[in-house]
Amino acid sequence: MPGFLLAILLIELTPGPNMGYLAMVAARWGRRAGLTTVAGVTCGLAFYMLLAVAGLGQAILRAPLIYAALRWAGVVYLLWLATDTWRGGGETSPSHALASPDPSRLFARGLVANLLNPKAAVFYIALLPGFTNPARGDPALQALTLGMIHIAVSVTVHGAIVLAAGSARPALAGWTTGSRRRWLDRGFAVALAAIALWLGWETSRSP
Repeated sequence: MPGFLLAILLIELTPGPNMGYLAMVAARWGRRAGLTTVAGVTCGLAFYMLLAVAGLGQAILRAPLIYAALRWAGVVYLLWLATDTWRGGGETSPSHALASPDPSRLFARGLVANLLNPKAAVFYIALLPGFTNPARGDPALQALTLGMIHIAVSVTVHGAIVLAAGSARPALAGWTTGSRRRWLDRGFAVALAAIALWLGWETSRSP
C-alpha cells in the first residue's frame, strides 16, 4: 500500500492536461464550476477503472488503432472547445459576462475530455495488476479497492487545484465586458489549444 500511494501521488501531482483544463475552468467560472467539472473527470476515471477491473481494458493495449483513435479524438475535442471559446470572445455585450455555463454542460465536458484521454485507461491497465497479489484474495476485488483509493486521491488533488485556481476569479471581475472580455476569452481559447497539444504530445508514445 505505501508503494501504491507513493506511485499515485507522483502521477497525480505531475502536471497534465486534466490539471490545466480544471485550472482554466475554475479561474474562468469559479470554484463551483471547477468542482462540477471535477465530477465529470472523476466519472471518466471510474469508467476506465471498472473497465480494467473487468479485464476489458486490455483491448486498448492490444489494438493500437483504438488507442490512436482515442488520442486524436481527445485532441480534436479540446481544439473544438478552444474554437468555441475563441468565437465566444467576439461577443462583448454586458449580458455575455463571466456567468458559469449550465452545470450539466460542465460535467459533460469534463467527462468527455477524460474519456477521450487514453492515458487514463493505460494507467489502470498498467498499474493495478502490479499491486495485486492472488495469494491475498480475489485480484479483481483488490484492483477495485486500489482503483477507488486512486480516485479518492485524484478527487483530492483535482479539488485542491480548483480551489487554488478559483481564487483568481475575483481578479477577473473587471474583465467581464467590452474588449477586455474578448481578449480574456481568446486567452482561454489559446490555453485550451495548448492543452490539446499537450495531450497530443503526452500520448504520442504507444501504450
